[in-house]
Amino acid sequence: MAQRRVVVSGGGTGIGLATAEAFAADGDRLVLLGRREEVLRKAADTLNSRFGESAATWCAADLSDPEQVGTVRDFITADEAPVDVLVANAGGNVAAAHDVTVVSVADGYRRNFDANVLTAVLLTEALLPHIRRPGGRIVQLSSIASLRGPGSYGGSKAWINTYTYDLAQRVGPEGITVNAVAPGFVGDTEFFGDRATPEFVASRVAQSLTGQPGHPSEIAAAVRYVASPEAAYLTGQLLHINGGAALGR
Repeated sequence: MAQRRVVVSGGGTGIGLATAEAFAADGDRLVLLGRREEVLRKAADTLNSRFGESAATWCAADLSDPEQVGTVRDFITADEAPVDVLVANAGGNVAAAHDVTVVSVADGYRRNFDANVLTAVLLTEALLPHIRRPGGRIVQLSSIASLRGPGSYGGSKAWINTYTYDLAQRVGPEGITVNAVAPGFVGDTEFFGDRATPEFVASRVAQSLTGQPGHPSEIAAAVRYVASPEAAYLTGQLLHINGGAALGR
């Protein structure tokens, strides 16, 4: 496979970093995006030490802010090279754990909209003119929560699903594929934070038919396939990876 240029948002940790590692192992060049400079620098340094000094660069920004997204776009496109693969992975459940007032509910929905919808949509739209035609690959990160909550987070990921379907129709005639990958419970990430007690983890693992948690490398492998040249006939799809917890829906 020829060397490609791959952009991964939320690329400093968890699924994003595992995805970056999968592409770097193929010899691709990575651009890592996220909010935390030190996390991105460490991730890029690790990739460069393992896969060569030019394997990864990084740019820190809040991707829910249009102005900062513009800065990221300019950083990525400065050399005028096209983007072969965009993986919009940034996000998380940033709503308050317990919404008790109308004001806090509104705040939670806005926060998750910004964190999960705007970060994906703004980055994708900013880079869309620079995606390789034909042959470009856009991969959005959805979630099993898009089918069954929790409310504000699940709703934001359901929005990613509809955006994926719409965008696939828009750019399909130009030879670009657009798909979403929807993980179930994945261990070894920062996603659940302090909520990831042994009891909590056990309850989530029990939802799978295999009795196993997902791992970032498994989600990364699916993203890698969806973004591969072999997946040229795959577009407008929502790929579930959840150990059967959602039974193919």
